[in-house]
Amino acid sequence: MIAGITLPALAAQIKKEHAEKRDFIAPTTQLNFRANAERGAIEFRPNGGAVLTEPTEHCLAQICQRSGIPKPYADRMRGDNAELLATNINWWWQHKPEKRMLRTFVNGDNRARAFLSERYRPLDNFDLAEVVLPRLADVGCEVLSSQITETRLYIQAATPKMELDLNKLKTSGIKLRDVDPVQAGIVVSNSEVGAGSVRIEEMLYRLGCFNGMITGHAVRRYHVGKGRSEFAELEEAAQYFTDATRQLDDRAFWAKVTDVVNSVFDMGRFTSLAQKFADTATIHLPSPSDAMKTVTERFQLTERESTGVLDHLIAGGDNTLFGLVNAVTRTAEDSENYDRAIELERMGGQIIELPQTVWGRN
Repeated sequence: MIAGITLPALAAQIKKEHAEKRDFIAPTTQLNFRANAERGAIEFRPNGGAVLTEPTEHCLAQICQRSGIPKPYADRMRGDNAELLATNINWWWQHKPEKRMLRTFVNGDNRARAFLSERYRPLDNFDLAEVVLPRLADVGCEVLSSQITETRLYIQAATPKMELDLNKLKTSGIKLRDVDPVQAGIVVSNSEVGAGSVRIEEMLYRLGCFNGMITGHAVRRYHVGKGRSEFAELEEAAQYFTDATRQLDDRAFWAKVTDVVNSVFDMGRFTSLAQKFADTATIHLPSPSDAMKTVTERFQLTERESTGVLDHLIAGGDNTLFGLVNAVTRTAEDSENYDRAIELERMGGQIIELPQTVWGRN
């Protein structure tokens, strides 16, 4: 599992960002993109006062996408051709006007972090942490790793109160280690900047190698449009909701999040997931090199990641699906990017769900 920041550091950062965040909704005709620095700057005048904010890479990508500017072309215009990029963006803002939400941090080093629909429903990290962290403490969870990246918040936790030895789940006589404990875990994530939904995911945490394998998501809630949720019939009216109604709606959702967190820590479900993981030790890979090619192509691993998985597979000396899954989740620890590390942990869970024919077995 990739190292992150401590829980106190996470709490401090969430509190700091909560105090600094400012959201503005404005027509693009009142925005001006300037060719400042590497990523340019957005100038606007809320309440008569000028504000200049530098977009993050994520925010700039959203601006270009909304303006129909291909990213490779936008990247070519940056730097020496920054004025051309600004001209492109401003032309589209003026000739295809629309209202947008600009999410910013106003803290002396002003940063524009998202360029979103005016109907975007913020489900903020502060509110999520207030709901989830006390519940994790209640079920005896220890936060193993956490981080706030440019696009998402992550909290990875597991509880010693729900622990199983993988060897004791085996019926085939195959021994993994003298003692090979796994704990029930959870990954909570959220994006305040339009990079995905609130997600609550189950995780198996293998203590012997400190690997986390994400086994699937239990709930997700998109920040825009309830058309993809059980509240579909209300979505068309969402733009007319009062602030009080939105607060009640969000309160109901956070209550549901608490219920989902509780459901993750179900002993029967945890045992079933751990058994499925342990059973992969009986699935031998006829050709580890072919298996690596399959994983690399199916999950679009980079050359560095593919090499890392192969190195960990060889070092582990275990040419079974169990060895492959652990090699993939171990590679997450080597990632230089926390978002990508989480994706690698998810791959571990996805590999287990693939049919055995993928590995050349009938």
